[in-house]
Amino acid sequence: MTGTDSQTRSVIVERELAHPPEKIWRALTQSHLIGEWLMQTDFQLNEGHEFSFNADWGRIDCQVVTLEPNRMLAYNWVSQGLDSVVTWTLTPSETGTLLRMEQTGFHPGQRQALTGATAGWPRFLDKLEQLLAGTD
Repeated sequence: MTGTDSQTRSVIVERELAHPPEKIWRALTQSHLIGEWLMQTDFQLNEGHEFSFNADWGRIDCQVVTLEPNRMLAYNWVSQGLDSVVTWTLTPSETGTLLRMEQTGFHPGQRQALTGATAGWPRFLDKLEQLLAGTD
């Protein structure tokens, strides 16, 4: 990282999942499934689509910025002073799919948001794995 980017931090969580990319993609992009493992949302699979996640602690405003079916999904994640980007990358592997989630854009002084994301994303991915295990 260079320039002002060198001061931003990221949260990265990777999981090897025993499911094909197409199955994981559905769980990442179908709003009723997203609601089961992440938060309630009005997500739609369209680049540029503005949507939100709603939790008991507040709302997250988002917009789809990158869309490569079964490979990559990225969206802005804006909430409570945090303006970040969440990127999901799906890479086929011998046993299924390597799923990588990266949330970038945590600035100095946003320690609480960084700490929350560092603790929260692994729990969300645990719930995603449980959902995948129970769906066809």
